[in-house]
Amino acid sequence: MSAATSSEPFLSSSGQPVSSPLKDVRTISRQMVGHFIENVVPCATLPGEALNGDVTTITRVCLELTRSMLDGRDLPGRAERVRSAAAGWAREGIPIDTIHHAIHEGFKLGFDLILANGITQDHETVAGVALRLMEALDMITSAVSVGYVRDLRSVVSEHHTAVHTLTSALLGGQSTSTMARECGIEVADRYHVVALELPPHPEELDSALDGNVVARRKLRRVQAELANRCGGKVLSLLSVDGGTLLLPVPTFSERDLDELIVYLSAAAQVPIRAVAMAAAPAEIPQVAEQVHELVDIVHRLGGESKVYRPHELAFEYQLTRPGPARDHLSSVLDSLEAHPDLLLTLEVHMATNMQRNRTARRLHVHANTVDYRLKRIAEITGFDPTDLTGLCHLRAALLIRSHRGRSAARTRRSQHANPLAG
Repeated sequence: MSAATSSEPFLSSSGQPVSSPLKDVRTISRQMVGHFIENVVPCATLPGEALNGDVTTITRVCLELTRSMLDGRDLPGRAERVRSAAAGWAREGIPIDTIHHAIHEGFKLGFDLILANGITQDHETVAGVALRLMEALDMITSAVSVGYVRDLRSVVSEHHTAVHTLTSALLGGQSTSTMARECGIEVADRYHVVALELPPHPEELDSALDGNVVARRKLRRVQAELANRCGGKVLSLLSVDGGTLLLPVPTFSERDLDELIVYLSAAAQVPIRAVAMAAAPAEIPQVAEQVHELVDIVHRLGGESKVYRPHELAFEYQLTRPGPARDHLSSVLDSLEAHPDLLLTLEVHMATNMQRNRTARRLHVHANTVDYRLKRIAEITGFDPTDLTGLCHLRAALLIRSHRGRSAARTRRSQHANPLAG
C-alpha cells in the first residue's frame, strides 16, 4: 500500500513547511531508536544488530513517509518496505505489541518536534498536522500488521505441515531423522502414545446449528489447550472425533497426562476418554493400534472421562480376542434380538452402573418397568443381571456383541471400498 497523494496544499507555518523539524531523518531516526531503548521496555531486549540495523532503517522510512504525507507528496514503495520489515520481525520472533508501541512512541516524538517549531498558536494548522499524522499512523500500523501476520501465518503453516509430517512418519514406522532436522524437533527416546476419543458436543446434535462448525470449534479449543499446556512438546494428529498424541516421556509424567485430559475435557466441553502407553519410536505404530483398540473398548463400556492404562482394561481386551470363550459369550444375547426394548434396557442399565432409578430416567419409564425387564432378560438368556455372576456374563456378552458389530461394519466398509476384497 503506497501513500496516497493529498489534494490539499502543503501545511506550513510562518512560511515554512510544518515538516521542516523532521527534515534530518537520519539523525532523528537514531534519536528515536535511543528513546525506544530507554522508554519502551521490550525494545531494550532486542538484539543490538536489530536495533542498529533494521529498526533504525525502518524508523527512517516511516519518518520519510510521514514527511511526505505532511507535505502532500507521494512516496511509492515506502509502505511495502514497512511490510517487508514487519515480515522479517515476525520471523525473528519480535513481539508485534513491541513494534506497535515503538511506532506510537515515534509519532509522539515527531509531533512534539513539530509543535516545538512554534505552530501552537495556529489552531487550524495544528488540527491539519494532527489529521495528517493520524493518516500516516494508520497507514504504517496497517502495513506492519499485514506484513507481520502474513509472514506469521506462513511460518505457522510450514511448522504445522512439518510437525504433521513428522507425527505421521512416527505413527507409520518411517525413518524420521531427516524430517526431525528439517522441522527443528528432536525425536525423544520414548513417548507416551495417547489415543483420544472426542465425543460429540451437545450442540453438534442441535438441528438448529451447523454441527460441522460446532465440531470444528471443539477441535480448535482442544488444539489451543494442547499448545498452551504442552509448550510445543506434543506431536498430534487430531480430528473432530479424536486422534493420537505423542508426548515425550522425559517431559511428561503419568500425573501430567491425567491432568492434561482434565484440561482438554474442560476446553472441549465434553468428557474425553484416553488410553496411554509408553513406547520407543520404533514401537509407536503397534502401540498406537493397541491404544486405539482400547479406547474403543472404553467408549463401548461407557467409561468415565480419564486416562486409562492397558492393565486396567486387560480383561475387556482379552474378551475381544478370538477363541471359544468369545464365541460362546457372543451368542448369549442372540435371544434378545427379537426384544429390542430388553436389549436397550440392559445396555442402559450397564451404562448407569446398575442403578435402576437412573436407568428408568434414561429410558423414560417407571423403575418397576426396569425391574420387570431385567427379570425377563434373566428368563430369556439364563443369566440374571441382578446376580453378580449373571451380571459379569451379560456385561462381557455386551462388549463382545459391540465389538462384533464394529468388526462387521469395518469389513463392510472395506469391501465397499474394494469390491474385489473377499
